[in-house]
Amino acid sequence: MKRLLVIVLGPILIIGLGSCGLFRANTFKYEAVASKIPKLEIEILMQDSTLNVRALEVDKAGTGIFATSKGDVGFIYESKGLNLDYNQEEELRCDIFYGLNFGKDSVANFRSVAKTKNTFFALTIGNPAIMFSAIDDEIRPFLYEEHHPNVFYDAMEFWNDEEGIAIGDSIDGCLSVIITRDGGNTWAKLTCDQLPKGIEGEGAFAASDTNIAIVGDHTWVATTAGRLYFSDDKGLTWSIYNTPIVKDKDTEGIYSIAFYDIKNGFAIGGDYTKPEENTANKMRTRDGGKTWQLVAQNESPGYRSCVQYVPESKAQKLVALGFKGIDYSDDAGDSWTHLSDESFYTIRFLNDSVAYAAGDKRIAKLTFRK
Repeated sequence: MKRLLVIVLGPILIIGLGSCGLFRANTFKYEAVASKIPKLEIEILMQDSTLNVRALEVDKAGTGIFATSKGDVGFIYESKGLNLDYNQEEELRCDIFYGLNFGKDSVANFRSVAKTKNTFFALTIGNPAIMFSAIDDEIRPFLYEEHHPNVFYDAMEFWNDEEGIAIGDSIDGCLSVIITRDGGNTWAKLTCDQLPKGIEGEGAFAASDTNIAIVGDHTWVATTAGRLYFSDDKGLTWSIYNTPIVKDKDTEGIYSIAFYDIKNGFAIGGDYTKPEENTANKMRTRDGGKTWQLVAQNESPGYRSCVQYVPESKAQKLVALGFKGIDYSDDAGDSWTHLSDESFYTIRFLNDSVAYAAGDKRIAKLTFRK
């Protein structure tokens, strides 16, 4: 959703790899309440009072990438170190590699990131909205730049190494959608006659960079109006699907959407100002988003900012999290078990038992043990 951000253009400051002044914390373990529910282990990888991360991804090689609300971008990766016997061992590291801003009076506020085979992308929310990319040690700012009082970008994803999409709040009657077809070197904004007619004030919640779901050429975009924009041709044509999720107030709507395959999808939302409310805030589709069924009605969890399928779970296992904790379902969302009160904003899975999560003041590794 829109939040006023004024950036005064000036010299770009780039801070190279160095010490972050951050530290590892203890590992937390949460016991399962039933044998079929996993035990959750949380290892804090990075912690700092100024850290705020809503933009997180995992690439095909298993490397985590993130960007912060203060203009930092970094990686979670395996690093080889030397033990006392001088043998190499793997260590999981989380480091900030670049710090970006436009001058002393401005901050690059990132809410969306993406990575192709060789390139890292980060997009500021606006105004102006500015796209950055990094290849090895080379920063390329201003791949895309948009100035407008209402510009506000919420999420970004790639179909493949050449084609990607980012979405933002409505301007002049339609959703903001920008697309690249050349590996991110150039981005073009779709005109309103290329998109369905928008609803006044329709946008997306920039809460976890999960407003876009992609499976193959199929794309779903979730909005604050409780609607889904759907394309089966990588953004060339679009249609609208309506949903029954709660959406009567500006703080209600779809906060996060995930698809396991082209048929099975799940969405979660609610009202972040009333996070315990759990009416009409969780829904499932089994026909590619055409129709949706409310699930776990009037049952926890309430508001959550992110939901993701557990890989290799046949669309049965889900994890949802937010600032009120972490919840797990093994029956496609019909029922949920609260695993932890630990607060995070967003999560991405590496495999069926390990994920990275990020939020206010920290980034962590989450392990789900049987």
